[in-house]
Amino acid sequence: MRELHRIHQFQRLWQQSQGAPQQTCVAEMACHCICSERHLRTLLSHWQQSGWLSWRGEAGRGKQGLVTFLRTPEALRQQLLQRQLDTGAAADALQLLDLPPERLMTLLRPMMGGQWQNDTPVLRIPYYRPMESTAPHQITGRAEQHLVRQIYSGLTRFEQDAPVGDLAHHWQHDETGCHWLFWLRPQLRWHNDEPVQAEQLVSQFRQLLQEPRVALLLADVESVEAPHPLALRFVLRQPDFWLPHRLAHLLCLLPHPDRPAIGSGPWKLLHFSPELVRMESHAQWHLQRPLLQAVEYWITPQLFDPRLGSSCRHPVQIAIGDAAELKTLQPVSNSISLGFCYLLCRPRDGFTAEQARSVFHLIQQSGIVSRLPLDEGLITPSNELLPGWPVPPIEAVPGPLPATLTLHYQLPVELHQMAQALCELLRQHGCHLRVIFHPVKSWQTIHQLDEADLVMGDRLIGDAPVFTLATWLALDPLWRPLSATPQGKAVQRQLLAIQQIADGQARSRALHQLYHQLMADGVLLPLFNYRYQIYAPPGVEGIELNTLGWFDFSRAWIPPPIDPPCSCSAAE
Repeated sequence: MRELHRIHQFQRLWQQSQGAPQQTCVAEMACHCICSERHLRTLLSHWQQSGWLSWRGEAGRGKQGLVTFLRTPEALRQQLLQRQLDTGAAADALQLLDLPPERLMTLLRPMMGGQWQNDTPVLRIPYYRPMESTAPHQITGRAEQHLVRQIYSGLTRFEQDAPVGDLAHHWQHDETGCHWLFWLRPQLRWHNDEPVQAEQLVSQFRQLLQEPRVALLLADVESVEAPHPLALRFVLRQPDFWLPHRLAHLLCLLPHPDRPAIGSGPWKLLHFSPELVRMESHAQWHLQRPLLQAVEYWITPQLFDPRLGSSCRHPVQIAIGDAAELKTLQPVSNSISLGFCYLLCRPRDGFTAEQARSVFHLIQQSGIVSRLPLDEGLITPSNELLPGWPVPPIEAVPGPLPATLTLHYQLPVELHQMAQALCELLRQHGCHLRVIFHPVKSWQTIHQLDEADLVMGDRLIGDAPVFTLATWLALDPLWRPLSATPQGKAVQRQLLAIQQIADGQARSRALHQLYHQLMADGVLLPLFNYRYQIYAPPGVEGIELNTLGWFDFSRAWIPPPIDPPCSCSAAE
């Protein structure tokens, strides 16, 4: 970019005196700016006309003159950055970011939060790490899950924990629960403005069913076809009244069949890189249009350096705005996460079910979760698996613990402290805990898990928590060792019976009973939930936490910059 190059040349000259007036000549300035004297004269003329500096030269070769600087390189970079952002050229603006952290923050701070650019509202979110992927079947993080639900649509989606129509307007099934018909909305459009066709969706489902996890999620789907341009028919091997829930699952979001980065959701993806993610609203989305024009994630780890002041103290505490002004941002929404960090026991030879219950009893009685050395207000000990599903107290079981147990655990980082506390607790009762950490958010690729006696991890729960817990038992490899035991086989039979219950409340009660038994038997113990918090600056409205700890980008809005009413009295 020519103007950026000129700023670099200007900076070389400016640095000779750190912005103080200089007595110099054209030859010296050309040397500093790494250009010819002829080009330097062109630069001086341009810089003077632009108001960057003033130059009073003396006639004659080699004569010195006076350079007076009127602008700083930082101010010029900021001006150029703002101009590029105003035109929507956020990706081009990244060229300006090859700077030390403190200078980068100086440039970016005023740009974060809600901005009006060329009469369109834009929301910029500083984020502490790169996004992993936008492929729905590959992602694990909360931020990525939220992002892809903005980009892609499914046949159904969740609203207030129940499946509602998305691409499908409504659906029906026969008395057996094995034949389902989903009617599509008319005039659906992909982000490239192509019409969404039923045959495309059939093709996508057939392709998705080749994915191992989707094959488990939709295990009873025998066939998918399009009997009409506005209808999809699913034929099942056996009744499954979770089907509308399953089709709203992250794994069943539907990309364009030929261009996977294109979806049909409220936001279309325009740029995806380790430094920047930019989305713009989809003008032909079939539901409520977004109120913002664009949303940008600026991946700026420097903004979150604790030595410099952080606007994202933790992934569950999100700030939209200037990192240096965290204390002035308003907490606009907070909630307790439905998801939880858990401990799973796997009784086997040398580790009995009674000893597993003893481990749970010790944790409950010791209160170690409430004493973890974590930031105040970050977590809260779990007393319920879900609201209304209390964790049963485990009675003391006589007898010693095994001499050695093996714990495998994953992210989040709070489980480091939990693992240390558990080591000390079990040591006091004659048990050495061997600890193995996996720096992952999912157990999908961890094969050593079968060797674990204890497992700790994070069960993320978004919408439809009852359905999420039902699929957890069926999809997560965490439960694979249990499935080969008599208890595990009984669990699978119960899950099959539950999916065939037509009444949703009865399904929920049956699953509650199943999980209550797993907790009472010393298999599963919820440890703690997170406290989600979003901070926003004045002027960003419609921010309300969802179950993933984010907020609906389609409901957020930025008040337009309207001048205050005139204070003069009205004419009579």
